[in-house]
Amino acid sequence: MSVHPSEDNSSKVKRVTTHQLQAMKVRGEKIAMLTAYDFSMARILDQAGIDVILVGDSASNVMAGHETTLPITLDQMIYHASSVVRAIQRAFVIVDIPFGSYQGNSSEALKSSIRIMKESGAHGVKVEGGEEIQQSVERIVKAGVPVMGHLGLTPQSIYQFGTYTVRAKEKSEADKLIRDAKILEECGCFGVVLEKVPAALAQEVSSVLSIPTIGIGAGNGTDGQVLVVHDMLGITQDFQPRFLRRYAELGSTMDAAVKNFIMDVKNKQFPNADESY
Repeated sequence: MSVHPSEDNSSKVKRVTTHQLQAMKVRGEKIAMLTAYDFSMARILDQAGIDVILVGDSASNVMAGHETTLPITLDQMIYHASSVVRAIQRAFVIVDIPFGSYQGNSSEALKSSIRIMKESGAHGVKVEGGEEIQQSVERIVKAGVPVMGHLGLTPQSIYQFGTYTVRAKEKSEADKLIRDAKILEECGCFGVVLEKVPAALAQEVSSVLSIPTIGIGAGNGTDGQVLVVHDMLGITQDFQPRFLRRYAELGSTMDAAVKNFIMDVKNKQFPNADESY
């Protein structure tokens, strides 16, 4: 029997926390996660019942028009996160620590995390990498900041990879990903994003970890799914990877609306008498 979103266990939670996310994994309830970068969009997602909102460094792409996620700054991420948090009543809000704000050393990582938590009011942070950032993750967690990991295709390392193709297809890389996932769990991460890895590998990682996994281009065997909201709503038109399902075509709808507005203004049809004072 299908369950209406208003009737499931997660929607009855007043505030989603790491404890609820863990409980969802245990009972087999999938976690729904989307990105947001501003107040208006975050309010819509929160009221619709989304479990987790990621203030992703993908804002560098969809909000600022950069080719990669690398240019966005910590100050800019805090601005976007603050806007999102002000809209939230239920969802758990995670913020990407941007490139260059945690890779240097654990002290820098902790300082960046504390700034995000204090200045934005977010509920946790997300970092990319495994064993190489172990000390940073441990230090952030010990300070009381919830941390989500991110393995597989890590966009902040795009110039190292040189491509956005599927990661961990070779056994050596797959073994490292499993090892890194276990390290992140041992460090105290409450969850891990698995991006663009083979579905069988993502399912294996999900089975060996006790913490939730969130997939994007990683098949249906993870504990939840995440998409960039501009992609799934069809606002972005030039990004169509295999893993993306468009749930609306708002880009076309918005284009038609703007053209109708222009036509009505040019033809003196807007505003009419009822729309005037």
